[in-house]
Amino acid sequence: MTQLAQAIGASLSRHPRRVLGGIGALLLGSGVTAFGISPMMPDAAALPVTQVFEPVSLNELPELDLSSEVELTLFRSDTVRRNDTTQSLLLRLGVRDTQAQNFLRNHEGMRKLFDGRLNGKLVSVETNERGQLIKLNARWLPDDERQFTRLLVERDGTTYKTQIQTQDLNVSSRVASGVIQSSLFAATDSVNLPDSVAVQLAEVFASDIDFRRDLRKGDRFNVVYESLEADGEQLRAGRVLSAEFINNGNKHEAVWFQEEGQKGAFFGFDGQSSRKRFLASPLEFSRVSSGYGMRFHPILGRNKAHLGVDYAAPTGTPVRTIADGVVTFAGTQRGYGNVIEVTHRDRKSTLFAHLSRIDVKRGERVEQGQFIGAVGTTGRSTGPHLHFEFRDNGVHQDPLEIARESENIPISPSLRARFDAVAQVQRTQLDAANSIQQASAE
Repeated sequence: MTQLAQAIGASLSRHPRRVLGGIGALLLGSGVTAFGISPMMPDAAALPVTQVFEPVSLNELPELDLSSEVELTLFRSDTVRRNDTTQSLLLRLGVRDTQAQNFLRNHEGMRKLFDGRLNGKLVSVETNERGQLIKLNARWLPDDERQFTRLLVERDGTTYKTQIQTQDLNVSSRVASGVIQSSLFAATDSVNLPDSVAVQLAEVFASDIDFRRDLRKGDRFNVVYESLEADGEQLRAGRVLSAEFINNGNKHEAVWFQEEGQKGAFFGFDGQSSRKRFLASPLEFSRVSSGYGMRFHPILGRNKAHLGVDYAAPTGTPVRTIADGVVTFAGTQRGYGNVIEVTHRDRKSTLFAHLSRIDVKRGERVEQGQFIGAVGTTGRSTGPHLHFEFRDNGVHQDPLEIARESENIPISPSLRARFDAVAQVQRTQLDAANSIQQASAE
């Protein structure tokens, strides 16, 4: 018996792992057996626990080869800036590769990248640690369509392979909420809402809210809008789908509805159109520099009735007609410079003065929202702006008040069921936006 114990001890000292492994396997098998016959075995919680420590020699660890260098791949992204060149863009992205710069400088795709509007032009690169270009991926919107262009450049040995692709944008919905502290744009900036969405928000409620005079601290808004994305990144914001604005305790709501093949419009959730007979402004949301009424005339040097509204805007800003009508004058009028007059039904008319450009002719029919000219500083003018007048039977009226009082256009009864389905979805999303705003406030 003593010899058997000594033999087991010697074997254990020579092959500790192998013997312990066998014991472990035996115990594992016993454990499986014990699972089936546990009622006949003692309570496992009552069994003694033994810790076994075994020294490990560091000489048994595998050797690591630290002499070989690991090639790093670096990823960088940025947007195209106004004064960028191929070289400045690549250097900002960490590409210090003369061959790549020379190759891309005259490449057709890079020329398209720098043409036109710069908004939403994203460029991503992969380089090695020495700044050599491995891959370039640029994405941009060639126009306002729902497609984007992608330029792919990849290193292929000592040269580069390029592809120019056109693909559909992915459209998803985003929600946002904000509270007015000082101005609309300050509020939208604080919640990272794109300026194009802020402008649309003001346009939607322009007939109900004078964003120059009516805003109050504590006013709030919720908005649902489209996000147009390429490869998971937003290239630009799309259309506002629904919105609500609480101004001085009064709630204003709108939801976008468009039947296939038809012109879309904003409606209230009750089906009444947010589109008035007259738009509130001949410019897309802009600053009113001089309102309707008496004012000090900067050129004549005296108080003079200001029978219109002045909109400060850069030369070339598009001017639109506020209602359907017929152009009855397109030419020059003394101190007004370049002028367009449009006559609407019920003997109402509008006048647009100091234009830099006239894009319509006398006798031409125009539709609400159609661009007819551009802001300028012709005639007796101290700087670029649009002078706009509204006349009812020849009598000057405040165009903002006329827009507010003009009638709504209800949705067609044949489209009501389809509209109600869209409105229900948008109501749910607006409620979600409102919940986010409340949680943030708390």
